[in-house]
Amino acid sequence: MTESAPLEVRGVSAVADLPIVSELSGQATLNRGGVAWSIFEGGRDPYVILMTIYIFMPYVSATMVGDPIKGQELISRFQQYAGWIVMATGPFLGASIDKLGPRKAWLALIVVIMVPLIASLWFAKPDLSGLSIMATMCITLGVNVAFAWSEVLHNAMLIRAAGLRGVHSASGLALALANGASVLALAFTAWAFALPGKVHWSWVPSSPLFGLNPATHEPERIVALLSAAMLALGAIPIFLFTPDAPRTNVPVLKAFSQGAADLWTMLRTVRRYRDAVVYLIARMFFYDGMNGVLFFYGVLAAGVMKWGALDLLCTGVIASVVAMVGGFVCRWLDHNLGPKLALRIEIFMTILGLTALLGMAPDRILYLWRYDAAAHAPIWDGPVYRTLPSLVFLLIGFSNAIFVTGHYASSRTALTRLTPPEQTGAFFGVYALAGVATAWLAPGLVNIATRITHSQQGGFASIILLLIIGLTGLFFVNGAGRLTETQPVSAPTQD
Repeated sequence: MTESAPLEVRGVSAVADLPIVSELSGQATLNRGGVAWSIFEGGRDPYVILMTIYIFMPYVSATMVGDPIKGQELISRFQQYAGWIVMATGPFLGASIDKLGPRKAWLALIVVIMVPLIASLWFAKPDLSGLSIMATMCITLGVNVAFAWSEVLHNAMLIRAAGLRGVHSASGLALALANGASVLALAFTAWAFALPGKVHWSWVPSSPLFGLNPATHEPERIVALLSAAMLALGAIPIFLFTPDAPRTNVPVLKAFSQGAADLWTMLRTVRRYRDAVVYLIARMFFYDGMNGVLFFYGVLAAGVMKWGALDLLCTGVIASVVAMVGGFVCRWLDHNLGPKLALRIEIFMTILGLTALLGMAPDRILYLWRYDAAAHAPIWDGPVYRTLPSLVFLLIGFSNAIFVTGHYASSRTALTRLTPPEQTGAFFGVYALAGVATAWLAPGLVNIATRITHSQQGGFASIILLLIIGLTGLFFVNGAGRLTETQPVSAPTQD
C-alpha cells in the first residue's frame, strides 16, 4: 500500500469531498468496524475465484456449451456486456456516493440481489433441464455488474470504518482475508467434492459429501451455493458494526447530476499533467490485459488442456499462494528499480508467459516439442498434473500469477511518483475511472478473435495486443523512477 491509499480506496468520489481528518483520523489499531469492513472482502472474493476463474465458468464453457471455442466466445461476449454497463454506471456511482449519504442501504440492496442470483446458478445443469445457457449467462452478467457496484460502495465505507490512520491496516487485512477465504473455499471444495472417489487417501471422504453426483456435475455446481453463502455470511458484520455516512438529504437524481459535474472537474484537473495522463492511458490497456489473463486462464485450461474441476481447483489453491510472492517481487522491484521499470518487467514477463501458454496442448510443449502421453510414464501417481505438458502449463500460470499480482501494486506506486501530492485525490479518481472505462476491452477482443480464428488460443492471443500497447505507452512517460534515500520527491510540473 502507498500513502495515497486513503484517497484511492474512495475511487472517483475522492475529488468530491474534503478530507475529514479531524473527524475520522481514528487509531492505527483497527476497531470492530474496520475488521467488519475487511471481513466483507473475505466473503465477496470467493465468487471471483470459484465462479469466474477456476470452476464455474470453465464448467459452463466445457460442459454446458460443450464446445470450448464457442464457450469462450459466449463468456467473453457477456463479460463485454457487463463491462459496458459498469463503464456507463460505475464512475457516476463513485462520484455521487458522497452526495447520496449513507451507503449501507444501497450495499444491502445489492447483496440481497446478488446472493439469490449466485445461488440460482446451482440449477445450471449440464443437460439444460434447469437453467438454459442464455439464462445462466444473463444471471452471471447481472451478478458481475452488481459485484462492481458493491466494490464502489464497499470502498466508499473504508474511511469511516477504519479512520484515516487505520486505512492501511484495514486494506491489508481485507486482502489477507480475501486470499485466505478463497484458498479455504478452493481447498474445501477439492477435499469435499472433487477428490472423493478419485483418490484413496485416508483423510479424503470416500464419496462426495452430501451425496453430490459427479455425473451431473454437482461438485462443480455446488460452488454457486458456497459462494452465495460466503457472501451472505461475510456481509453480516459490516451491517452490524461498520459506521455509515450521515444523511445528506440530497435527492438521488441531484446527487448523480452533481457527481457528473465532479467527474468533469476531476478530468480537467488531471489533464494538465502530461506524464500522468499518458501513464493513465497506458494503464487502461495493460490493466485490462492483465485482468483478461486471469479471467480466461481457467477457460483456456479446461478447453485446451482438458483439465477438469479437480485440476482447476488444485491450480487455484496453489496459484493463490504463489500470487502472494508477487507482492514481495513487486516490493523488491519497486524499491531497487523504480515502479515504472518494475511495471515494464511485469508486463513483459506476462507477455512472455501468455505467449508460452498459447503454445501448449496435451500433446505439445511450447509450440515445437511434441509429446506422446502414451509413450511416457506418468510423472507421478497423483490425480492431477500427471503429464509433462500439464506441469509446464501449471508453471507458466504460476509465473503469470506472480507478475500480474505485482503489477497491481506497482501501478499504484507509479502514479504517486507522477502526481502532485495536493492533487492525489483527483488523480486516483481518474485511476479508478480508467479501471472501469475499458473493462469491456479484453473480453471484447477475445470474443472477436475467438470468432474469427475459431480457436481458443487465437482469442486468448488478442490480450497480448493490449499488453503491448500498454507497455509501449510506458516508454513515453517521464518520471516514476527509483528514489534514492537522499533524493527529494518533487512535484510533477504542469504542461
